[in-house]
Amino acid sequence: MSTREKVYEMLRGFDTTMLVTVGGEHQMHARPMAIAEVEDDGAIWLMTSASSRKIDEITEDARALLVCENGRTQQLSISGRARVVVDPGRVRRLWNEAYRVWFPQGPDDSDIALLAVDPLMAEFWDASGTNRVAYFWETVKAYMTAERPKTDAIPHGAGKL
Repeated sequence: MSTREKVYEMLRGFDTTMLVTVGGEHQMHARPMAIAEVEDDGAIWLMTSASSRKIDEITEDARALLVCENGRTQQLSISGRARVVVDPGRVRRLWNEAYRVWFPQGPDDSDIALLAVDPLMAEFWDASGTNRVAYFWETVKAYMTAERPKTDAIPHGAGKL
């Protein structure tokens, strides 16, 4: 499986991500976001308030980082370019009733904007499933021998997307 395929397979297993953007004076800001959609080998879509600070930050500097974690078993980071999209039809298609907490007027709320993050690079670590057994074995051996675990036991990768 290629790095790209692995990244998208893992990404579909996450429902939230930390979105990191760059603000004024190059300060980085992170906040949790629900993942609305992952296109096949394409953009990652997030729903947000059109009046939020992250919209201003992305308009000023499109660099974005998405960080996902599933306990101690799977970690994924994706860097890319974010863009603001106003598309009421897509908002209605992606609408999930859980969004009503943030948008009480529903999918037709005029304050809804979409963020599309177009991935450029990714890094991942996957110690889930059968990989977890191999990782556990390496940590036990490391503990018993006072040596660091072999990281090759954890499938990981990095690359351009």
